[in-house]
Amino acid sequence: MKPNLLMFQSLSVLRTFPRDALFFLMASFVNSTGKAIMWPLTTLYVHNVMGKSYGEAGLILLYQALASVVGEFIGGNLYYRVGPKTLITAAFTVSSAALFTIAFTHNWPLYMVLVCLLGISNGISMPSMNAYVGFRWKEHRRKLYNVMYVCNNFGLSIGAMVGGLIASISFSFTYMLTGGTTFLFAVFLFFFMKESAPADLLADAGDGGKPGRRSRRASSGPIEMDRIKLLKNFRIYLFLAFGSMFFWLSFTQWSTGVAPYIDQKGLDLKYYSLLWTINGVVILVGQPLTSWIKKHAAPDIVRQMVISAIFTVSAFSFVLVFHEYYIYLVVGMILATLGEMMLLPTIPTFFSERTGAYAPFYMGLAGGFANLGRMVGPLMFGHAFDLWGIVPVFLIGTIASIAALLMFYIHANMNKEPDPLPELELRTSSL
Repeated sequence: MKPNLLMFQSLSVLRTFPRDALFFLMASFVNSTGKAIMWPLTTLYVHNVMGKSYGEAGLILLYQALASVVGEFIGGNLYYRVGPKTLITAAFTVSSAALFTIAFTHNWPLYMVLVCLLGISNGISMPSMNAYVGFRWKEHRRKLYNVMYVCNNFGLSIGAMVGGLIASISFSFTYMLTGGTTFLFAVFLFFFMKESAPADLLADAGDGGKPGRRSRRASSGPIEMDRIKLLKNFRIYLFLAFGSMFFWLSFTQWSTGVAPYIDQKGLDLKYYSLLWTINGVVILVGQPLTSWIKKHAAPDIVRQMVISAIFTVSAFSFVLVFHEYYIYLVVGMILATLGEMMLLPTIPTFFSERTGAYAPFYMGLAGGFANLGRMVGPLMFGHAFDLWGIVPVFLIGTIASIAALLMFYIHANMNKEPDPLPELELRTSSL
C-alpha cells in the first residue's frame, strides 16, 4: 500500500472518533513515548550502572512483574469502588514519584522497592485504562483499541530509539524524563476523565460474564460482583489468560536474552534500540496486512488470537535456528511484531464485548496472568544466558510460544459464538 494512501486511511479513521477520544489518544502517545525511554534499558541499567549480573537484572524484572500482577488484580477489583478517574490518576502519580526517586538514587535495596512500587502502580492503571476506553466510547471501541495500540507502540518505538541515545549520556536522565511525561499524563487525565455511571455500564453486562444475556440488575444501583461466580465461568478467561502468560514469557527474551547477546557480540547499544524502532515501524506500516488477515482468515476475535500465536511461533523458531547475524534478529522481530499486532488489541476488545461491565475484573485477571509471564521470563532467560548462552534462551522462548498457541486454540474452540455486534461495524480498521 502506498504511503499517501496509508496516511489518507489513517486520517479517515481518526476523523470518525469524537474529539475527546483524539485528545486521549494524543496524550496516551506522549505517555508511552516517555515510558519507552526507560523501559527496554532496565536490564542494561542494572548490569552496567549498578554493577549486577544479568541474572540479578532478571530478578529485578521478576519483582517488577510480580508487583504488576498484584496491581492488575487491584485495578480490576477497585474499578467501581474507587472510580476510574481517582484510580488511574493516583496510579500514574505514584509511578511518576517512583521514577523521579530512582533517578536520584543508586542504593540497591531502595531501587528494588521503587521498582516494585512502579510495577504495582503500572499494573493498577492497565485494566482500568482499557475498561475506561471500552465504556466511554463503546461504539468506537474496536477501532479505538487498535488505534490506541498503534499510537502507543509507535510511541514506544520512538522512546526506545531516543532512550538508547539518552542512556549513552545519562541513565538517570532517562528516569527523570519518563517521570516527567508520566506526571503530565496524570494531570491531563485528572482534568479530562469523566466518571462513568456503574448502573449504565451494568446494562451491557452479561450475567456473570456470559455473553448474550442481559443483567437483571441493569437499573438497580451499584455494581456488586460475585467473584466466585465470575471465576467459575472459566471458559471466558482461563485459557486466554494462560495464552497471554506464555506469550509474554516468550516475548521477554528480547530484553533479557537479545539485549545481553547484542552487548556480548560487541555491538553498540543503538542496535538494540533499533530493534524496537523496527517494532514500531512494522506496527504502523503493517496494519493493511493484519487487516487483510483479519478480514479473510480470522474474522472472529478468537481466531485472531490463534493467528497471532502462529506468527509468534514462527518468529522464535526462526531466531532459534538463525541468530548469528543481526539481520536474522531483525527478521525475527518483524514476525514477532505481526503476532503482537494480531493479539494485543483483541484482548480488551474480547472482554469488553463478551463480559460487559465485568470487563475490568476479567481484564485485571488476564493481565495478572500475563504479568506472571513477564515475571518468570526475565529470571529464566537471565540465568539461562549467564549459564549457557543465547541458544537455550531461544529454545525456551520457542517452547513458550508453542504453549501460547495451544492455549489460544483451546480458547477459540470454547468461545465459538459470533461476535456480539455486526461485523462491518466492528471490524478493526486498516490504517
